[in-house]
Amino acid sequence: MDGIDKFARWPVLAIAGAAGVVLLITSGRYGHGFDEAYFLVAGRDHLNWGYFDQPPLIPLLAGGLDSLFPGNLVALRLPMTLAAMGGIAVTALIARELGGRRAAQVMAAAAYACSSALILSHWIATYALDPFLWTVITWLVVRWVRVRDDRLLLLAGVVTAISLQTKFLIPAFWVLLALSALVFGPRDLLRRPMLWAGAAIAVVITIPNLVWQARNGWPYAQMNEVVKAEFPGVWPFLRDGLLGAGIRIGVLAFLYGLWRLLRSPDLRPYRFLGVTTLALIAAFLLAQGRSYYLIGVYALPFAAASAELERRRLVRWWKAVAWPAFVLSAVVTVAALPIYPASTVDKLPTYVGIAPLGTSFAGGELPIARLAETVDGIWASMPPEERARTAVYAEIYPFAAVVERDGASHGIDRVYSGHRGYWYFGAPPESADSVLFFGLDPGLLKPHFATMTPVVDGLIWRYTGKLAPWKQIWPQLKRQ
Repeated sequence: MDGIDKFARWPVLAIAGAAGVVLLITSGRYGHGFDEAYFLVAGRDHLNWGYFDQPPLIPLLAGGLDSLFPGNLVALRLPMTLAAMGGIAVTALIARELGGRRAAQVMAAAAYACSSALILSHWIATYALDPFLWTVITWLVVRWVRVRDDRLLLLAGVVTAISLQTKFLIPAFWVLLALSALVFGPRDLLRRPMLWAGAAIAVVITIPNLVWQARNGWPYAQMNEVVKAEFPGVWPFLRDGLLGAGIRIGVLAFLYGLWRLLRSPDLRPYRFLGVTTLALIAAFLLAQGRSYYLIGVYALPFAAASAELERRRLVRWWKAVAWPAFVLSAVVTVAALPIYPASTVDKLPTYVGIAPLGTSFAGGELPIARLAETVDGIWASMPPEERARTAVYAEIYPFAAVVERDGASHGIDRVYSGHRGYWYFGAPPESADSVLFFGLDPGLLKPHFATMTPVVDGLIWRYTGKLAPWKQIWPQLKRQ
């Protein structure tokens, strides 16, 4: 048993299995999310070594799965379901490394299962996969502290390489961990050759993406400004980040676990990881990052809280309170999942300001499928000779993605946009001297065409008479 209690296999796997079943059952009940549609189109039609807003792994997965299982939402989201299940099991393993026996491991697994990690795992997205990778890296470091097997550090480097193909957040973890280890120990962590070998593997695997970023002017560096504009404010970050740990039981477990990591004599060897977690929270806060960045650090405090409650012989007393609280948290988590009929959730966000299909789109919502149908209907009604010299253009990338996602079946080969990552997919051909534009700002393309004609009031316009070559127009259309 290598000096610690055996893994509570069956109850932990039962929790992970139950979470997986819930995700599988609900995965097909609603249409593609905006980011899912974007990732799918990027990987299916524009596969590359890098993108404006993320590395290539998620587009590669989305495009590949859609090619193997066209239109199958359950298959598309299966990797994220497995990642959520894996995060639950690995959180229990972290509790085991911290000295937690059966009850502690089960509590840690349940806490992770009741957090927003489960909710976000309904979409194939960077923010669904990356927290699982962070959890695995945390477990490898925690285990290394206990057993000093340097092969774990090499494996952590390999997992870091995968994380770097998903998001570029993991370097913050390693930099702050290294600083914490220098101050609080174990300082010999930084002298281990396997640690640096793992780092070299991560760098080498990331080189193609770095080359793409360099060739395109490091567009990912602009994402911080995008995030700041979308998620301003200290209080929303802390509120949503903490509540993401789980209503009621998760917040308490997260805070208690952090406190015990910093104060408990039994967890003293892992204090540097507690400091790393606090430093990451501060760093994300100062950078005005998204609150869900914190999901990657949930597992360690959950595990520490569970191990400490058991070690302090509070588990028996807690059973009367904790398990009803876990059940309530589980109910709240499941209720937050998109388990409702697709017609109630598969809509454009309200900030877009689009109304139900009719004569005007001055405000409200429009189902995604109706947007695609509307554009497709107009496109199909155009004479073939007009379609041959007309480009379909969307104001923002979510609009472009939902229309291009099914473009082949609708007869629309490509949708263009200057918004974020779509700009890097390229400009229309020079033969396109007119545009079918859909969005909210008809003035966006007006300076570049001689005429502008409304097609659907407030939503779709036709531009004709291109005033300059696309190679001159395209740089002016680049928008964040």
